[in-house]
Amino acid sequence: MSAREHILARIGKARGSSIAADVDGEIRRHQRGPIPPLAGDLVKRFGERAANLASDVAHAQTINEVPGLVARYLSERQLPRQGVCWPALAPYGWQSAGIGLETRAARGDDLVGVTGAFAGIAETGTLMLLSGPETPATVSLLPETHVAVIEAERIVASMEQAWDRLRVERGALPRAVNFVSGPSRTGDIEQTIVLGAHGPYRVHLILLMAE
Repeated sequence: MSAREHILARIGKARGSSIAADVDGEIRRHQRGPIPPLAGDLVKRFGERAANLASDVAHAQTINEVPGLVARYLSERQLPRQGVCWPALAPYGWQSAGIGLETRAARGDDLVGVTGAFAGIAETGTLMLLSGPETPATVSLLPETHVAVIEAERIVASMEQAWDRLRVERGALPRAVNFVSGPSRTGDIEQTIVLGAHGPYRVHLILLMAE
């Protein structure tokens, strides 16, 4: 039993019920609000919405194309060809494209981070990322450049569908769920949009059309 489950169990025992069960039951009983229907190609819609949020978008037909697309992106923008990536992406063959990526959590001096994504939300062009030992959240949050590889089949219409998929595939929630909608930005100073205020200056999305 985890520390969280132990605490909830103690609180539930004091109340004479299970807090976790109450919360889960309440979520399932709650009537879902209206969700605008999305017609057409969800992958195309996701790419268009992401581009509107200042993300760069590319398409790959196979995994083998991904390292070359990333190398080209970094070269065109004169960005470092070294960085960090999720351990799950280590077998992609980065060295063959002249890219050096370490599989670890990011530090403050890492300038490029490469991740996957649990889901993409077509309605808003948003990435859904889950934290964990194999998917450290810092890789998408600390580097100035965030590159994300998202499989086309993991793009859903709405945020509600993304949460549904998470509950079905994972059951228990991870420690953190992060949503990324383009580069970090703020308009705090005279309502002027500034990119990179609280995270990456740039986001490059690679839509993987097939395995």
